[in-house]
Amino acid sequence: MSAIVVVGAGHAAIQLAASLRQGGYDGEITLIEAEAGLPYQRPPLSKAYLSGQMEEKALALRPESFYAAQRVRLIEADPVVGIDRAGQVVRLGSGARVPYGHLVLATGAANRALPVPGAELPGVAGLRTLADTKALKAVLPDLRRVVVIGAGFIGLEFAAVAAERGISVTVIEAAPRPLMRGVSAVMSDHLAAVHRGWGTRLLTGTGVRAVVGDGRAEGVETSEGEVIAADLVLVAIGVVPNTRLALEAGLEVGNGIVVDGLLSTGDPLISAIGDCASFPMGGQMVRLESVQNASDQARSLADRLLGKPVPYARLPWFWSDQASLKLQIAGLSGGHDQAVLRGDPASGAFSVFCFRGERLLAVESLNRAAEHMMARRILAGEPRLTAGQAADPGFDLRSA
Repeated sequence: MSAIVVVGAGHAAIQLAASLRQGGYDGEITLIEAEAGLPYQRPPLSKAYLSGQMEEKALALRPESFYAAQRVRLIEADPVVGIDRAGQVVRLGSGARVPYGHLVLATGAANRALPVPGAELPGVAGLRTLADTKALKAVLPDLRRVVVIGAGFIGLEFAAVAAERGISVTVIEAAPRPLMRGVSAVMSDHLAAVHRGWGTRLLTGTGVRAVVGDGRAEGVETSEGEVIAADLVLVAIGVVPNTRLALEAGLEVGNGIVVDGLLSTGDPLISAIGDCASFPMGGQMVRLESVQNASDQARSLADRLLGKPVPYARLPWFWSDQASLKLQIAGLSGGHDQAVLRGDPASGAFSVFCFRGERLLAVESLNRAAEHMMARRILAGEPRLTAGQAADPGFDLRSA
């Protein structure tokens, strides 16, 4: 096969390059990244790196020596601005043109913009890139009051770091409860109570009318008309997949770059993986934002490019660190109609088994790492665990 070119250099791209070399691919591999510097991990940005528990050098996905040793060409700080499908070439911002035999779009996602007046003011921040986090780390010691817009994983992770520093935190969430799309009501309610116990003011079912301030963000006006003072406003209202290149190239797009079970777009010479890809799973098209999905899709695509095609069907799993809380999720709980508790929430360590009818869909574990690993094993097969067994503390999950 001729040269493989990857647009993006995140988790999916780096894993793809490594898997191709491990599988014996001897051709050219080029990764093209808009940001400068070595490709880095994103999950620690809102957790260990932001809180000071991880140094910047530890963020690197691979050491610099990896690229030379594996003969991976890394083009940094030069974004792809267009795809010429007929000529099999990508155009870079610098004017350079890079030919490909197979093109992989691993373009990731970008923060969703806050569509209210004042959102462009200085003092309104996002948390997606290393540059974002470095800017936040620099101002954290001087902050007294912050408002976080959005009670998803990033918003709550940042809120936990800020609260630990003694900063007054208000989180505003438009939905009736935090993490509404990501976890069960049982887990959501528990997390809300814990954050409130840490001193965070959590407003649910509340919108944002504007960010207010004279030349700089000084507060947020809610849909109820309250103005909440802030030294910094963090916007964490989700992300949108980076699909512009695919759309302009005439590829199908719909909540991501549409691919088939083998992660191929409508053009057999172009594939898409990671946060930007919308792929078939369980009879519907889904797009997942997780390191696990990015890495597993990269391994699956490498197999196909090496002549061993197998439809992608890996169990999704996720995690979130919020101060003393470690939330781990296996599976997708959407559409569940029964949530079964295993353990006592008052102890701070429990799991929620989410069923639809008699079928186990997902397991959410808080500070129960061993149970999470067992849940991944159960869900990766044909789950036979019943709701009654899940609720029985005496039932050994290893036998399920």
